[in-house]
Amino acid sequence: MTQPETDPLHALDAQTRRSDPQFARGLRTGRPRRPREYRCRRGPAWTLFALSVAMLIVGMTLPQGLLLASGLVGAGLATYLVTSPHDPDRPDLP
Repeated sequence: MTQPETDPLHALDAQTRRSDPQFARGLRTGRPRRPREYRCRRGPAWTLFALSVAMLIVGMTLPQGLLLASGLVGAGLATYLVTSPHDPDRPDLP
C-alpha cells in the first residue's frame, strides 16, 4: 500500500479541497454540487436585461436617443452575460 503523501488520489483530494471547497464538501456529504467552472450566477444578468428592456421601451416612447442607445447596449451586454461562451451546455465555436 502506498503512503498517503505519494498516493495520487490523496493529492487530487487535497487539490480539490483547496481549489473548490464547496464541491469537495458536497462529495463528502453525499450531496454533490457542480464544480466551480460550471456554476454561474445569472441573477444580475437577468436584472440588467429587464432594466435594459425598460430603458428601450421608455427610449422609444419618449424621443430620447441616449436612453434608447443605452438600452440597446445594456441589452446586448445582458444577453452576453446570460449566454456566456463558457457555458458547458453550449458547444465551442471554431
